[in-house]
Amino acid sequence: MPNSSAKNTQDNPIPQHVAIIMDGNGRWAKERGLPRIDGHRQGAKQIHQIIEAANEFGIKFLTLYAFSSENWNRPKEEVEALMSLLSSAIRENKKNFIENEIRFRTIGDVSALPKSCVNDIVSLESATKRFDKRTLVLALNYGSRDELVRAVSKITHLALDGKINPNKIAWKNIAENLDTAGIPDPDLLIRTSGEMRLSNYLMLQAAYSELYFTKTYWPDFGRDDFAKAVAEYQRRERRYGLTGDQLK
Repeated sequence: MPNSSAKNTQDNPIPQHVAIIMDGNGRWAKERGLPRIDGHRQGAKQIHQIIEAANEFGIKFLTLYAFSSENWNRPKEEVEALMSLLSSAIRENKKNFIENEIRFRTIGDVSALPKSCVNDIVSLESATKRFDKRTLVLALNYGSRDELVRAVSKITHLALDGKINPNKIAWKNIAENLDTAGIPDPDLLIRTSGEMRLSNYLMLQAAYSELYFTKTYWPDFGRDDFAKAVAEYQRRERRYGLTGDQLK
């Protein structure tokens, strides 16, 4: 299991980018007889612990699925509470991001969020844009299919403007127009709460990600749970279409 002395070696590499589906907040609260928003509040507190763990293991990119494009269908009161919680969390942690030189980025169509949220997001992104050692990415109003539609629209306009040959479009062109442009694909994708699906999350970028599922609800997912996921990643052989013998 990795610990504070874990090293990125050829045999036991540390993932450069870890993506997480933070699932189970509502069920965590329900099992305790609490309102669903209490589960989200507790889940928000876990983020700081996981950021610290990622830094401990030398992980450069951490992407968290905070609000999907489908989450707008939840009860209005819950959505409003989530938006308020998001703004509060960003404001409260701004100083910590700056002091620890963590770059803050978002993926998804954040323009659809309440104006107060957008302002807080833009402020933190601007204040941390010069940092390049560690990056926290929040997926907000994000869905892979929606992301792909927007990327196709951008590429179409580039083709119409004569800036790209439509007969020579390659994966590189698509990747450059996704929300994650400039961010490496996730090496490890974790989902909490026992569900075993991607839920429209980084579906193109996770083509070769190692998937790790745990029954632990996100509000209970701490440093040791994160360490177990990283340890499992280190045990796996990543072949990218090759055979094990070819890698040796």
